[in-house]
Amino acid sequence: MYYIGILSIDLANAQAYKGKTDEKFDIVANLQEHGSGIRISNDYGLGKNISVGGTISYLLSVSNDALGNKPDFGDRFDLKIRFNANIGNIFDSNEKLDIYPGLDLGLRNFGGHLGVRYFFTDGFGVVSEIGFPISKYKPEATGFDLLNNQFTFNIGASFNL
Repeated sequence: MYYIGILSIDLANAQAYKGKTDEKFDIVANLQEHGSGIRISNDYGLGKNISVGGTISYLLSVSNDALGNKPDFGDRFDLKIRFNANIGNIFDSNEKLDIYPGLDLGLRNFGGHLGVRYFFTDGFGVVSEIGFPISKYKPEATGFDLLNNQFTFNIGASFNL
């Protein structure tokens, strides 16, 4: 009976970001102009407020271009490495809340993101993130080159590993 009480206290005190060796896995809907898809990401804590990770995204639903052409796999796919500054504790916010601005380097651009995670339990929460390119590899990007190379909105589930 004693162990059940400890377990319930632990679940009630779920933390969003625990620092070094903390690991998160997110699966989200990726929404952007002319397309929507799925994105998975993983972040690993290097220190009290720093984490690194990666993302893979794939657009499932994409509008055809003006000539009726459909994008191929390479147009729909993106891969990025990322750096986060987990700053929820700096604002002395709820310990279930993680706020993290960051930078990412992908196949299509160098960009930034701002995200928020909220954990209901020690293992499960929700995440919302916006992303934007800072420097595009093709400054004159047009057509399908704009996919995964523009403002994105992501929302979904987050898991503590």
